[in-house]
Amino acid sequence: MSTLRSPGEFELLPDPDTLTALQLFKAPMVVRYVLAVAMTVIATVVAVGLDNAVTIPNLSLVFVVPVVIAAVFFGLGPSLCAAVLGALSYNFFLTEPRFTLRVDDPASIWAIGLLFVVGLITSAVASTARRRADDAALARRQAGIVRSYSRDIVAAGEPRAVFSRTANALETLFQVPVIVMLMSEPLGDLVERRGAIEPREVDIEAARSSLTTGAVSVADVYPFNGSRFDFWPVMTSVGSRAVIGLAFDPEERPPQPGTLVEIIASLLALALDRQHLRTGSDGQGAS
Repeated sequence: MSTLRSPGEFELLPDPDTLTALQLFKAPMVVRYVLAVAMTVIATVVAVGLDNAVTIPNLSLVFVVPVVIAAVFFGLGPSLCAAVLGALSYNFFLTEPRFTLRVDDPASIWAIGLLFVVGLITSAVASTARRRADDAALARRQAGIVRSYSRDIVAAGEPRAVFSRTANALETLFQVPVIVMLMSEPLGDLVERRGAIEPREVDIEAARSSLTTGAVSVADVYPFNGSRFDFWPVMTSVGSRAVIGLAFDPEERPPQPGTLVEIIASLLALALDRQHLRTGSDGQGAS
């Protein structure tokens, strides 16, 4: 039931300049926290070295730098970690009595507290800005994929090529296992699959239910418990004959995948209608 991609087959690739922040943010959580701690250690070494060499006012601001970097590239949690560690490091290494967490000078207490507050505010602002930038980059990437798909599907010469390009586009958009089926026959006469998940009988039943009702069938929901795919029907002028399935990880499911899937489904429906009209025209011409 699966179809393998040939080496020369069409692939939709994201714009490389839009993915840097996304890739950093998707690093494992442990790695992000380790990098935040490492940057705070480097800031501590720099601050202690400057304090021993010259007299610099507001030396505590050195510890704001890793907070900002962590917020921009690693998220709110690692940034807050850098803020807390920065305040503790400033207290331990740079306030009297040194090498303890005890503070004798009230001015130092204010400095430590202010450093912590500045770190929190900076972390929240930078993290919000990073999320917005990532959202904008992701939106540009998705728009580029949909544009490429809409152009390429027009050039597809036969149904299998249409379904192959559709499966490629969906896999590139969501990075999850994909199945696209034309189900005009009882067993489905055309299937394109991407990913390691092989559809089971319960998945096929859920797909047929989606075609029958014209509604989205959500994975692992009664009466199709055990189904791993969300299915969207593809509505054409001659009735719904195709279905799109995506196997999302329940813990990483995007908030509103239906919007993009419905765009792809609409373009697929237009391509199928075009194929149907072409077939009808060829039949009339032959008769």
